[in-house]
Parts: sequence; structure tokens; C-alpha cells
Amino acid sequence: MPANEQHTTVQLKELQNRVASGDENAFTELYLHFGKKLILFGVSLVRSKEIAEELVEDVFVRLWANRQGISGIDNLTVYLYVAVKNKALNKLSQKAQELVAAPFDYLDTTMNEFAADPYDMMITSEMMAQMQHAIEALPPRCKMIFKLVREDGLKYKEVAEILNISVNTIDVQMAIAVKKICTALHIDKPGNFHHPVPAGKREL
Repeated sequence: MPANEQHTTVQLKELQNRVASGDENAFTELYLHFGKKLILFGVSLVRSKEIAEELVEDVFVRLWANRQGISGIDNLTVYLYVAVKNKALNKLSQKAQELVAAPFDYLDTTMNEFAADPYDMMITSEMMAQMQHAIEALPPRCKMIFKLVREDGLKYKEVAEILNISVNTIDVQMAIAVKKICTALHIDKPGNFHHPVPAGKREL
């Protein structure tokens, strides 16, 4: 299966079971599926690609070392994001305790990519540039939430679990993001803008 292909819940469970039995190919497939997204998430926390890559590698090394228990992980996506978040916070704590105590809103998010879909391909490069600028101008927490939902394809409940905030907060922040992006693109009504949340992402 191609690395960029979205895995269904059933397919992920199958990969988990194969990893639990020692299948190195399945483990590699899991890394190819999650690695890049987790590294970008790590960068948003530690502000260093090199450190983020190390954190993600550590998470996967630990996952392989404890592979016998991977079948019992109910939601591997949330598990991996939380693991990266925890390692990032530990790293920040080692380097600068005051950063750990800083408000979450001061964390920066780097959005280098958009998931390619038919709508994205139809809009003009100028509009894409305006959209990217609007996203980069979002408040840090709002931008991170938008990234996890729109780019990484996570559900509201998953983002809420990863960031330890309420689903209602996710909904509010996504509404703010859409409104600001629409304003930047000179779209009066959000209803005329392709909503960045795919169907089902709000499900609880």
C-alpha cells in the first residue's frame, strides 16, 4: 500500500496485529504513514526539525520494543500524537523549564503543506498564497488545531484528546479559522467556501 494512502481503521488494526507478531514490513508501513505528520507536529512544539525527527524516532523505537502490546492500543493515531507531544514537552523541560510553563498559545505551528484534494487543485496559485498567508496569521493554537484537522485529517475528538481540550473548543477554533480565511479570500459567507473539515471529522 502506498505510503501516502489513507489507512482505514480496519487496515490500521491489521497493521498493528502484524507488528505485534514481529512483522518489520508492517512496522515500516506504519512509520511511512505517520512519520511525516508526527514530525511536523513535533516541529510545532520544539521548533526544531532535527529534534522533532529524533522524538518521532524515539517513539517508534519504543513502539517496536513494546510491539507485543500494540494490538491493545484502541486508537493508534491518538496514541502516537500524544507520545510525541509528551516527549516534546519533556525535551523542552530539559532545555528550558520556563517554556513548559508558558501558555499553550505561545507554541508556534509550521504549516508547510496542504493535503492535495480536487478542490485545492482547482483554486488559483494566488488564492492559495492568500489562503496560506491567512493560515499563518492565525493565532498559534487555532493554527495548530486547523492543521491537525485539515492537514492531518484527524477527527475533533482525536484532536481534543491529543491537546487535552474540549471538542467544543475545537469547534470554536475551527470556526474562527474558517472565518479568518474567508475574510482573507474576500468571501463574505463561509457557506460559499469549501469547509476545511471533511465530513465526519466532527463525530464524537
